[in-house]
Amino acid sequence: MAGIIGRLYRGETTFDFIGSRKRWYAASGILLLICVVSFGVRGFNLGIEFSGGTQYQLKAPPAVSVSDVTTVVQDAGAQVASPPQVVGSGATRAIVVKTGELSVAEQGKVQQALASRYNQQVSVSSVSSSWGRDITTKAIRGLVVFLVAVCIFIGIRFEPKMAIAAILALIHDLLLAAGVYSLVGFEVTPSTVVGLLTILGFSLYDTVVVFDKVDENSRGILGGSRMTYSEAANLAVNQTLARSINTSLIALLPVGGLLFVGAGLLGVGTIKDLALVLFVGLAAGAYSSLFLATPILCDLKEREPRYAALRKRVAAKRVAVSAKAAPPAKAGAAARRADQADELDDEAVEPATAGAAVGGEARAAATTPPRPGARPKRPPQKSRGGGGRPSAKRRR
Repeated sequence: MAGIIGRLYRGETTFDFIGSRKRWYAASGILLLICVVSFGVRGFNLGIEFSGGTQYQLKAPPAVSVSDVTTVVQDAGAQVASPPQVVGSGATRAIVVKTGELSVAEQGKVQQALASRYNQQVSVSSVSSSWGRDITTKAIRGLVVFLVAVCIFIGIRFEPKMAIAAILALIHDLLLAAGVYSLVGFEVTPSTVVGLLTILGFSLYDTVVVFDKVDENSRGILGGSRMTYSEAANLAVNQTLARSINTSLIALLPVGGLLFVGAGLLGVGTIKDLALVLFVGLAAGAYSSLFLATPILCDLKEREPRYAALRKRVAAKRVAVSAKAAPPAKAGAAARRADQADELDDEAVEPATAGAAVGGEARAAATTPPRPGARPKRPPQKSRGGGGRPSAKRRR
């Protein structure tokens, strides 16, 4: 584990993000499918700022339960629009109840019922449905303008295909954060919209950093045959992986403190809608910039004829290099076979060499002069008939 962390922070990681892109596409598709189904089945818990209505807040000691407050409001003739929220703890504990849109008389009746029941001062705030619709329209308009501005900026700074990949990653983050809100049932407030724009900006920042490294690695790549565009992009993701992890962790730690400590342990319900969208959005943004934006970009770029031709050149060059590496092995085998042939030749030459040595010794003995006083040896005579006796003619 320590070795992996060390290689990660030295920039020596070699994870195949691009080669495994189908796996990431499948995982993101399943998550988005769950979110879309939740949109249709559960919907959203819209706050009064978007749907319109009346909000009551009163101090309530721990002995006062949320169900008791709900009963008092309903007995006063109002319908509770969303589950009441507990804000603060201890002496500052308060309960916030939201109802539908009420008339002035109905608001006063509910306020009087809560004040008399708990002997506490009750604050009332009301928002009309038309104002809520205006706020919703402005929020959607601001989101669309943000996405268009992002697309134009990336298209000018880098290229249009990078803008398309970044926008698709941002839409993924947006749908995922909205899906979590729908599944959990947290109330959608203006703080939620602010947090949503914040996490989209963070996701864009992380994506632009990765794309900048991709652009640097792929610059002039078409002039050679060293690596494909996908390999250059995968190298860029590995080179920025440590920075992405560090940035994401640093951003997630304080947001996690708001969500789990502030809203969970301390019961500060007014910040949980902002903390949840920030936490989910930051995690989704870090994921999409590494596992979605860059693979989508590679899919778009590899469809261009020039990058498809580059991929073929790289493959052909690697085949040629592997073919050049094969002859030395064959030469080594040939050398071994030559050595074996030399050994066989040596073994065949040894008997002839031995015979030549014996003949040489005989010739040397024949040419050696006799010793003084020794009887000379008569050379052997050849017989014509195969016998050993001399012929009669020679005896006469």
